[in-house]
Amino acid sequence: MSRHKVQPQTSIFSKGYDPQRSEGAACVPVFRTSTFIFPNAAAGKRAFEIAYGLDAMKPGESPALIYTRVNNPNSEIVEDRVTCWDGAEAAALFSSGMGAISSACLSFLRPGDTLVFSDPVYGGTEYFFRHMLPGFGIRTKSFPAGSSKAEMEAMVAGDPTVKVLYIETPANPTLMQTDLRAAREVADAHAAPDSRILVMVDNTMLGPIYCRPLQHGADLVLYSATKFFGGHSDLVAGLALGSRELISRVKVTRTILGSNSDPDTAWLILRSLGTLEIRMEKQQENAIRVVDFLLRHPKVKEVAYPGLDSMGPGQADLHRRQCSGSGSLLSFRVGGGEAEAFKVLDAVREMKLAVSLGGIETLIEHPSTMTHSDMTAAEKARAGIGEDLIRVSVGLEDSEDLVADLTQALDAL
Repeated sequence: MSRHKVQPQTSIFSKGYDPQRSEGAACVPVFRTSTFIFPNAAAGKRAFEIAYGLDAMKPGESPALIYTRVNNPNSEIVEDRVTCWDGAEAAALFSSGMGAISSACLSFLRPGDTLVFSDPVYGGTEYFFRHMLPGFGIRTKSFPAGSSKAEMEAMVAGDPTVKVLYIETPANPTLMQTDLRAAREVADAHAAPDSRILVMVDNTMLGPIYCRPLQHGADLVLYSATKFFGGHSDLVAGLALGSRELISRVKVTRTILGSNSDPDTAWLILRSLGTLEIRMEKQQENAIRVVDFLLRHPKVKEVAYPGLDSMGPGQADLHRRQCSGSGSLLSFRVGGGEAEAFKVLDAVREMKLAVSLGGIETLIEHPSTMTHSDMTAAEKARAGIGEDLIRVSVGLEDSEDLVADLTQALDAL
């Protein structure tokens, strides 16, 4: 008789935690401690061999607790549980999404290497790629989000220095999607005999409920856990997921850079994991209602939302192949420019004028002057970030109230 396969929504309530090791506590306690005591010197030696990558873990062996910059029970339980949705072998928790992105990149890139990335990406990622990595002797070059396999190949072919192909899909804030399977094929076709090109995917915008990049060939999946994993706009964290071998290397970098998360933040994420799926489902339901309204409004020039036929050639088909849902992020353009966009932003009453996304409340912002303000005018133009573009992260309010709020805000134009 075959054993029933437990689904992620069930696994995240128990995986990685034995209540009997914590006095039977049903809820994971907060392990607010900086250091951990070894039973003997040999155990301490072995702990550091594993932590610093001096020796690989043996079958059945698990890393000992050393110091919260290295590991902590709360962080480790989060790491065990978040693998359920993505189907990853291992995960690493960070103090922010940028901590996850920068640590992952610095784990595998060296002076003389090249990183190729889809454009646009989150503003902090864009700054790191364009302004910081070159300072370490690492070259970066970009291709438009939604590019074909041939267009991606043109960026990689004939350049043996390419070591990372980095994709954010859907792209922030245009919501354009990039073909992950094609990226994998390009990376494999042009890798050097002695090293592969890693495909890293920022999956923050759709989260693990609606897209699972590892299933489409990604090596590493990155998240700002601040967003849907935390879900309540009350913490900052990041995640990297992938194979045990790759994540072990990322964790060594995390230890040295000190980009690990803290016990209280990890505990808050544990609190949120149980409602992640139902929150995202309700947020998507609300977003679909808002998108339907915006598509019919005469003062809205264009709506961007994953899966819409109007997103461009091949985008709807790619969405069906790569995703199981469209999520709760959308953007739209109003007639005019910055002044008209600001009128809408200043007129909303129920929506909150703030950056970030994935929280329980609806957030609205102006990418050109906020999240992507460090980009040059030319870079914004290439990425499709106009002055009339508004981004919305739909929350859990009543959808009719959100539509009514946008109605009166658009009347301000």
